[in-house]
Amino acid sequence: MITRPLELASQLRPEPRNFDLLFLVNGGLIVLFFFLFGSSFVLAPGIALNFQMQEVAGARSGAAPTTHRITVKPSGLIFTDKGPVDVEQLGNWLKGEAVKTRQASLLIIASKDVLGGRITEIANVAHAAGFVNVQWAAEEPTLEKH
Repeated sequence: MITRPLELASQLRPEPRNFDLLFLVNGGLIVLFFFLFGSSFVLAPGIALNFQMQEVAGARSGAAPTTHRITVKPSGLIFTDKGPVDVEQLGNWLKGEAVKTRQASLLIIASKDVLGGRITEIANVAHAAGFVNVQWAAEEPTLEKH
């Protein structure tokens, strides 16, 4: 009995060479380009920025240069260079940054609606992490009143 009457298998081209290495190189290049040109904020949801800092008389006279900065929103969100963090993650980030920087100082940019207790908590975490100086950003009051 004939099981393969047309013998089609003999008419096929031979299997191609193995290109697994080429596929791995292409995949590696794609991943490399995502790391080089990608952003951690590409797919992040948008946040409204109605941001107003506290007005304090003499704010400019107390200004000092800082090495690091964070932004604190009234909702409790804390933003670093790496994105949003909570207080525990902030402590770990500050410890890592304090080790890297000599005489590390922190600028806390907080909205005027952020409670003073929250600022004090963050300042205590920064001092415990090894930051020498902590500044609270404020604006000089303007003469114009609406």
